[in-house]
Amino acid sequence: MAYTLEQVKAKSAARLAGLEPAVRQSAVALIEFAYAHGVPIIITQGLRTSAEQDKLYAQGRTAPGQIVTNAPGGYSYHNFGVAIDFALLLPDGSVSWDTRRDGDGDGIADWSEVVADAKRLGWEWGGDWSTFKDLPHFELNFGLSTADFRAGKRPTAAQLAEVLGRFTIIEGEADELTDAEKKRLDTLEAAVAELGRSRDVLKDQVLQQAGQSKDLTGRVVTLEGKASLAEIPSWAKTAVEAAVAAGLINTPSGGSYDFYRLLVIMERAGLLADHQ
Repeated sequence: MAYTLEQVKAKSAARLAGLEPAVRQSAVALIEFAYAHGVPIIITQGLRTSAEQDKLYAQGRTAPGQIVTNAPGGYSYHNFGVAIDFALLLPDGSVSWDTRRDGDGDGIADWSEVVADAKRLGWEWGGDWSTFKDLPHFELNFGLSTADFRAGKRPTAAQLAEVLGRFTIIEGEADELTDAEKKRLDTLEAAVAELGRSRDVLKDQVLQQAGQSKDLTGRVVTLEGKASLAEIPSWAKTAVEAAVAAGLINTPSGGSYDFYRLLVIMERAGLLADHQ
């Protein structure tokens, strides 16, 4: 099942409800950025009461199960609404904590893509801890310890504004391909190259066979339906213009990352000029 962005966000809504407002907005941004990379995620833990924390702490100690935390009630950032745990959302609706899974087939582990997005948003990752690594865990502690939170201290307005300001900074970087995106583009280019050993063979296979041509158009339509960008990336504008001129698309704006990558590949292969 292919989820829409709104469906993905809805699955995490209940867990996001109790978070500090700026932290909640940052968590929603993480869901959106991960989805744009082709990696749907779900927030499995958000705010946790001290009683819930004590129950979790007892697991593997005085209660059945494995030890999953070293923090009793009041000693976890979850207790103050500034931490989340996540998992990968699979097409069948189940969740996965497989850190090596590459569900979007871009040669990069989905988990690593989410971690990279989270760090760009300012989250601290539990996987970087030297002891008791907590791979699904992210926190925005604002430089405060859990003792500070227990004492009633909270983030300043300036610290909260800095967290919110990261969204604009990252969105402003959308026109530039990251290393991960470049790798994904290379992977797509290699896949197209495998269709034939030359440009002429590729044309014969994709353009001259009606079924394959229809399938190619269908892929474009499918990609258009995924997470959209507000503006056409600068690196894709030439390809978009060529696609419009060739009559392949009539709505150039609002496409996803993968949509624009596919147009770039087609333009490089000389397919757009001959599609008219």
